Amino acid sequence: MALDIRVRFGRAIRRIREEQKINQEEAAERCGLHRTYYSGIERGVRNVSLVNIERIGKGLKTSLAELFRKI
Repeated sequence: MALDIRVRFGRAIRRIREEQKINQEEAAERCGLHRTYYSGIERGVRNVSLVNIERIGKGLKTSLAELFRKI
């Protein structure tokens, strides 16, 4: 059975963040999100909005296409 989209998205942004060698707090700051909210996204417990997906893409300097390609 395939993993929930929230979990797959969270794992994708975690990989991107780790490739950039930054911690969750730095990533959250770059994305303009609270650190606990960002952490919840990475853990797959948040149902993130399109607006925040765009913020994450910009904050991690990754296109939306690349974000979803990693899912």
